[in-house]
Amino acid sequence: MRAPLACCVASTYAAGMATTTPTAGAAAPTTAAASPVALAVLLAVSLGHLLNDMQQSVLLSIYPLIKEPLGLSFAQIGLTTLVFQLTASVIQPFVGLYTDRHPQPYSLLAGAASTFCGVVLLATAASFATLLAAAALIGVGSSIFHPEASRVARLASGGRFGFAQSVFQVGGNSGQALGPLLVALVVVPNGQGHAAWFALAALVAMVVLGQVGRWYAAHLRELRARPRAAPAAGHGLSQRAVLGSLLALIALMFADNFYAAAIGSFFPFYLIERFGLSVAAAQVHLFVFLAAVAGGTFLGGPLADRLGKKRVLAGVAVAMLPLAMALPHLGLVLIGPLTVLIGLVMGSAFPVIVVYAQELLPGRVGLVGGLFFGLSFGLGGIGAALMGWLADLTSLDTVYRACAFLPLLGLPVLLLPEPHRHRA
Repeated sequence: MRAPLACCVASTYAAGMATTTPTAGAAAPTTAAASPVALAVLLAVSLGHLLNDMQQSVLLSIYPLIKEPLGLSFAQIGLTTLVFQLTASVIQPFVGLYTDRHPQPYSLLAGAASTFCGVVLLATAASFATLLAAAALIGVGSSIFHPEASRVARLASGGRFGFAQSVFQVGGNSGQALGPLLVALVVVPNGQGHAAWFALAALVAMVVLGQVGRWYAAHLRELRARPRAAPAAGHGLSQRAVLGSLLALIALMFADNFYAAAIGSFFPFYLIERFGLSVAAAQVHLFVFLAAVAGGTFLGGPLADRLGKKRVLAGVAVAMLPLAMALPHLGLVLIGPLTVLIGLVMGSAFPVIVVYAQELLPGRVGLVGGLFFGLSFGLGGIGAALMGWLADLTSLDTVYRACAFLPLLGLPVLLLPEPHRHRA
């Protein structure tokens, strides 16, 4: 993959450094000034992210409830996660690349509609094939939503890119955390069919994102009416340095998302198998972990704005290794606080990764959003499938012992440069 990635980065880097257009929404001149309206838009797109990802998390959270009725193996559960996360990943970079050139303010509605259909199908799934179809529809909705939503967050940032990306992403992480809790409260006691109630969240998301789309469309008209801005000053890094930095960011994201897949797809089963917890109690533990990820996401961007992106990413890479190593060896009393720490550390990385990559590839906000959100889903899906296969062959305890070494892959971020834009 190195050669194709190098070519893609080189051409995208050159194009991004050569031009800065009003439609790209990447450079500082195309962001909305800090204002109550821009903050309201940022909060609205974060709410849309919460509702979108809450519905996605229903798929992962419902596994313990449908495993026996549908006769699913761990490998099939992993494959379902793979289908969801591949459809949520493969399409995203292409959506982002297209919308960099042709912004689509109302595409957010289309994403919410696809997710709505997937959740309804999930609630009625009576076979593995139907479950895969539901997972694919939910994944397609994610692919359509994330690139443009990430662009809107940057447009409404007022120049505080780390803060804006954290606010946007904490919505998604909060939705992922709420999903398992609501499944435990609504679906587990009443049955799979009650997952259809989550489709109401998609309807609310359509209303919210419709208003965001109106603001986005008006903002684009305003930008097109302005004189074309001069190209933004570059970050001073060579193409080789940009490629190396992107590979280091991808390696850290690979490690984090494989580990997150181990928690998201199999942690409830692990707690049930090892400690004899009920399904509802295990879902609460998953909620606590995902809530911690959301908290870390909210902290990561502002910390990067204050301390620097490299310092935050280096801290994540160094801290994750001992935490992951400790998890398989702790009892029930300590495993909860440990997963909170893991969630906080892991969650703080992703908004910083995205903002760092946006600075490496200026003028390509949609492509960066699609690529990194897409990679996030895709890597997690591959990880879930591989770990499901390993769990069937061995045990979940073996899975978590093996995953303890994943953070080693993120250590190359210690060599990252700290990109600074040169003033013109």
